[in-house]
Amino acid sequence: MTKLKKPRKIKYNLKNERLRGQSMDSEIVKQQKAQVGREAVNYIHDGMVIGIGSGSTMWYLVEELGKRVKAGLNIIGVPTSNFTKKHAEKLGIPIKDIDDVDHIDLTIDGADQIDANYQGIKGGGASHLMEKIVATNSTKNMWIVDETKMVPTLNYPVPLEVIPYGSKQLEKKLKKMGLNPRLRYKDNGEFVRTDSNNYIIDLYLPHINNPTKLAEQLDTMVGIVEHGLFLDIVNTIIVQHPDGPQIIEAR
Repeated sequence: MTKLKKPRKIKYNLKNERLRGQSMDSEIVKQQKAQVGREAVNYIHDGMVIGIGSGSTMWYLVEELGKRVKAGLNIIGVPTSNFTKKHAEKLGIPIKDIDDVDHIDLTIDGADQIDANYQGIKGGGASHLMEKIVATNSTKNMWIVDETKMVPTLNYPVPLEVIPYGSKQLEKKLKKMGLNPRLRYKDNGEFVRTDSNNYIIDLYLPHINNPTKLAEQLDTMVGIVEHGLFLDIVNTIIVQHPDGPQIIEAR
């Protein structure tokens, strides 16, 4: 795949409707996820240590990566969630914990939303803490998305992984700040639990014009383990369009 010297004009998703659970992927979007997942595997080479992200798009990448490993590709994977770990191991992909490797060459992950400055929101699957730990310990980061994830301004719910103790008090403080917080629940009424056994609070904001300022506010609050704003992290983005993948060198 030849990189575009001047990326095509991005077709942004202008609908303010990317709220969790309100719609299922269309067949077109599913096809784009599968295509971009397969495309990204071409960036994985023999001998690399690869951070393996989480989410629906990454499922397709892991499936393709499993085929390449079976055909002889020699890599080590560092998973960003228990689900990804089990999926990869089932396909025979060698897996190590992040503390058992001395470097990560490249982490490939999805994103819930990416704005015009290539800042992102992740954590719709409640894995953003582990995803950010792996990302910030990687030499390079790549995000793979279908075209619906590209927007001019972030407006997807920002997930916060929070300590259960005092979580209701934290929710009250966030509400007073005007951040419209909601603890995330399962359909059965139980709290959603992360792989670290914490809770998730989502911030439902109509738009985020200054994600850096919001991140700085959240970083100072006791009880928040990590937020889902991924700022100045991604190097390369692959956006799948109906007519093929677009390669964006973000930084």
